[in-house]
Amino acid sequence: MTALTLSTSSAAALRADAVVVGVTKGTKGPEVAPGAEAVDQAFDGRLAATLETLGASGAEGEVTKLPAPAGLKAPVVLAVGLGEAPADGAGFDTEVLRKAAGVAARTLAGSKKAALALPVEDAAAAQAVAEGALLGAYAYTAYQAGNGKAPLTEVALVGAKPRDKAYKAAAERATVVAEEVNRSRDLINMPPNDLTPKAFAAFVQEAAKEYGLKVEVLDEKALVKGGYGGIMGVGQGSANPPRLVKIVHNGGKGRDAKHLALVGKGITYDSGGISLKPAGHNETMKCDMSGAAAVFSTVVAAARLGLPVTVTGWLALAENMPSGAAARPGDVLRMYSGKTVEVLNTDAEGRLVMADAITRASEETPDAIIDVATLTGAMVLALGTRIFGVMSNDDDFRTAVHETAGEVGEQSWPMPLPADLRKAMDSATADIANMGERMGGGLAAGLFLKEFVGEGITWAHVDIAGPAFNESGPFGYTPKGGTGSAVRTLVRLAEKAAEGELFQ
Repeated sequence: MTALTLSTSSAAALRADAVVVGVTKGTKGPEVAPGAEAVDQAFDGRLAATLETLGASGAEGEVTKLPAPAGLKAPVVLAVGLGEAPADGAGFDTEVLRKAAGVAARTLAGSKKAALALPVEDAAAAQAVAEGALLGAYAYTAYQAGNGKAPLTEVALVGAKPRDKAYKAAAERATVVAEEVNRSRDLINMPPNDLTPKAFAAFVQEAAKEYGLKVEVLDEKALVKGGYGGIMGVGQGSANPPRLVKIVHNGGKGRDAKHLALVGKGITYDSGGISLKPAGHNETMKCDMSGAAAVFSTVVAAARLGLPVTVTGWLALAENMPSGAAARPGDVLRMYSGKTVEVLNTDAEGRLVMADAITRASEETPDAIIDVATLTGAMVLALGTRIFGVMSNDDDFRTAVHETAGEVGEQSWPMPLPADLRKAMDSATADIANMGERMGGGLAAGLFLKEFVGEGITWAHVDIAGPAFNESGPFGYTPKGGTGSAVRTLVRLAEKAAEGELFQ
């Protein structure tokens, strides 16, 4: 993991491989952003003019590299576009800063140290820059022989105040959040032959021991005995049996303590089962456990941040494979709740494992349940590859989740749960079918999960099928491959629960 330091040194005096400055779009050309005054002085006040000569405009995400003049300890200056400068008196948008730092960190892969002289006028801006740099420096190299460029080794935030409590806390939080997002990314990127349900459970147990978390793992025998028909039904076709993992940060104390339950879909590989996915749709299906990875990382983050709230994670882990033992279209599964489900499509497996976990989470009567899943291709068609959908049985809670995502820089969109779509899941054989109408399929999946939420419990469903795995090129602080989608939103929601802002 890239190291983070807060530096009191001038950007000109700091020894580093490169110094990073911000550039905005001015009315007459690029303008040097605050934080880079010492660097501009080394250019005799002509840094903006030099950048303009090189074709820079200050557009958001634009990168221009140029040799440093005498007077700078760093040999290279990297200018990153910040877009339009904020209005007088307003600070830079934190997401703009986060992305700029991420772009810089990615660009400087292979370097040892970068000095970031970006605008950090307050602790919130410093946190955004730190987060972006640590997330942007990520690389998954566990299965490579070292041929690629190593991630940036160290980042120094120039202008941040290491003795200021607010800045110090911001840096510490940024480090924890980025490390846990990257933990999630590592799990998502891990090949499915190594990340089986059993192996995933072992990773959770290892982290629980390190951070003092309570953990419980139900293996296939316990799942059968407990009546978890959804999880077992999905996992029965694989040589790698399923698991249900419970991990708890028990930070809530006293009568008024709040309890947030998180449920994550953990299909460690999804072939579609008997309803086999067509060619071209299998290659990235190791990412179908992204929801469980997000939940796991969030609980660990809550513990590391010492949040005074109880956060319980439920990871529904299974491998969906075709075999002579696999569930078939037409089978009926008896779920943990006692309801029966007719399986019309074995590739609609996520809702089956999630339903069992949601029912189990409901038994503890938490203040709210949030489930996270790469649940439907329909959500990708609706919202694209960078936005996750949010559904809920409570409009105010749905709004809270959506707005919190925006606060931390994750894109989401509130989605409805139309009651008229429920009828299409009626079954002549069972209580409900696992498929409804094709149109609005993402909403129908949400309606299916709603059936298993305990009475009176506030619940939200987050479908991260689009942003969980980036198949195109990297952008901002987002790498190619696993992204760690929803971790930052969930961590902030846990903080709000601890602060008394999430529940009335």
